Amino acid sequence: MLTIAPDIEVLARFGRALADPIRCRLLLALREAPAHPADLADRLGISRTRLSNHLACLRDCGLVVAVPVGRRTRYELADERLGHALDDLRTAVVAVETDRATCKDAAEKDCC
Repeated sequence: MLTIAPDIEVLARFGRALADPIRCRLLLALREAPAHPADLADRLGISRTRLSNHLACLRDCGLVVAVPVGRRTRYELADERLGHALDDLRTAVVAVETDRATCKDAAEKDCC
């Protein structure tokens, strides 16, 4: 059981980062390969301004880092283990989603 405040805070930051679909898409894109902001904006179909705000959030959460490459900046996951964690989390979510169909209270209580 997690009781150490820093561990709980890190998990909470990770949860906040994943709470937005665009940030989830960004993390999954960066899981595939590092990329420049313009390429990420095009890939996700969002404006560069909007992308910049989401990248700033992910940087503040410690999940991505900006790497200077000449006059440009490339973004990548802060740690390769984050890619593995995202894979594990996606697998777990798929399992939970499958189980949701068997939860009798899901629709009534909006719990699952």
